[in-house]
Amino acid sequence: MKKRILFTGGSGKAGRHVVPWLVNAGYEVTNIDLVPLDSPGVANIKADITDLGQVFGALSMHRDFPDLETGKSVLPYDAVVHFAAIPRILITPDNETFRVNVMGTYNVIEAAVKLGIRKVIIASSETTYGICFADGHRDFHSFPLEEDYDVDPMDSYGLSKVVNEKTARAFAERTGADIYALRIGNVIEPHEYDRFPHYFAHPEIRKRNAWCYIDARDLGQIVHLCIEKDGLGYQVFNAGNDTNSASQPTRELAEHFFPNVPFTREVGEYEALFSNRKIREMLGFREEHDWRKYVKI
Repeated sequence: MKKRILFTGGSGKAGRHVVPWLVNAGYEVTNIDLVPLDSPGVANIKADITDLGQVFGALSMHRDFPDLETGKSVLPYDAVVHFAAIPRILITPDNETFRVNVMGTYNVIEAAVKLGIRKVIIASSETTYGICFADGHRDFHSFPLEEDYDVDPMDSYGLSKVVNEKTARAFAERTGADIYALRIGNVIEPHEYDRFPHYFAHPEIRKRNAWCYIDARDLGQIVHLCIEKDGLGYQVFNAGNDTNSASQPTRELAEHFFPNVPFTREVGEYEALFSNRKIREMLGFREEHDWRKYVKI
């Protein structure tokens, strides 16, 4: 049988690329969102993740009409991928951003593990590193940005993601489930490579996220690898591509925009400051969508 995946937030910017990737990889995917995703092979359930009862209900019901023909009880999900969230600050009031993101994640993880699901993948964020939505200029502590960094955001969105990582760790400790938090870099859809020449000419535009990016299709591969990799317990992974979204060498960028930030190790000439070394080493990630395939410089 195909593995059954419950995906929250599949209609969002990242989800609408990751969900089809997972379907093409052979999974049976159900999307929980307030807006359906019109994509072949995907079932949709409208549910509010801030309502724990709705989350439990969505995880314990038939996914589509063909399920009724089996005459059997509801088939369980093999994994939950949780991307649903208010995606940044300045959309809703700060307290609402925090409430939806924190309670939604708590509810999804609680429902999943109490229903016996042993694999949960949640979307954390590059904003946990504290600079993206900071007031004014703020230095990073050190480069490259790796998962043992002392994350310290000052905004409601980044803070919600830090809390969600702690929530994931608590449930993993309590239940022994594998719960992986992906600190997702700036998601780039295929059509957005048209913007890169402007970014190259004005590198200051992207200094707040340390010039990181993740191609939405490569993010699909990362989620796939997380689903298939068992036994890691609680983990945090930076989800980014291999190099910076800039035409300048890494050291040159850092020394110009962050001259007071030290490096903790040597980096390659164009190696991403938002390091993906851990997902390459532990999950076997190999990027397929380097920006250089799509942008002329």
